Amino acid sequence: MDRDLLSHLPVIVAVARRGGFALAAAELGMSPSAVSHAVRLVEERIGQPLFARTTRSVSLTEAGQALVATAEPALQDIAERMERIRGIKGRPAGLLRINVSHLAVPMAVTPVVTAMAERYPDVTVEIFANEGLVDIVSEGFDAGIRLGEMIAQDMIAIRMTPPFQVIIVASPAYVGRHGRPHSLADLAAHNCIGYRLVRSGAVYHWDLTEDGKDVAVETRGTAIVTDSLAAIDLALSGMGLAYVFEPLVRADLAAGRLVQVLPQSAIEEPGLFLYFPRRAAMAPKLRAFVDITQEIGRTPSRAPGRVA
Repeated sequence: MDRDLLSHLPVIVAVARRGGFALAAAELGMSPSAVSHAVRLVEERIGQPLFARTTRSVSLTEAGQALVATAEPALQDIAERMERIRGIKGRPAGLLRINVSHLAVPMAVTPVVTAMAERYPDVTVEIFANEGLVDIVSEGFDAGIRLGEMIAQDMIAIRMTPPFQVIIVASPAYVGRHGRPHSLADLAAHNCIGYRLVRSGAVYHWDLTEDGKDVAVETRGTAIVTDSLAAIDLALSGMGLAYVFEPLVRADLAAGRLVQVLPQSAIEEPGLFLYFPRRAAMAPKLRAFVDITQEIGRTPSRAPGRVA
């Protein structure tokens, strides 16, 4: 058995997953030159290239694909078994990688991670915030946090927040200058802060209700954002109307910094859920995260059709 080759397999898998040497180096805490050396050593031992390299990209060769397809699940299984062994001593440890939407951080993630730091100092929680929905397994994440409706049915899902409304808000100054819309048709005359979907590139149509029916309203305005927190800041500045999750602006509404418009048109979302593949549920570090999620006062109920 070639021990040098085996020790470098995690580097090969990381380069394949991250799509580049520098990104893999950052993930592994190594220098790019050390990553390059490890890849070169494995390629020399195997006798063929694993990656096709250009100045702009790194991609797997046929041999590389075959190696990663074999090595990645084996390494994941070893890592999970090691986590369970460490957990026997009652102290979860290691790196817990979670892919979340930006909005989930203030709404659900921060209190759990804070409690994790106090109770399990040997666990490092890496929060990768982006709006694109990714395959958490293939991208090397332990879990994800998204709206319940966005989660695949084969995932275990744990509720993190109650259901909440999506509402339209504006500053009192904006309402004072432009008045309130009284119907969905009135939105055409207002400066609406748009939201561009990262994955498709389309500008999101606001999901609202009218006369008991769901409608998607196309809006126009002088700003488009890719982060709803930016839309809130612009609304607070008095620029226009923002379409946001109600919990994110609850304090601003209570303080009078924002006001809700067209409340009868608000829709309700099912809430945010932590989700992960069934086999990952055995990892002590993830089990600890789930336990704290449920202990800090969040509703421990499950999404319809899910198992917790």
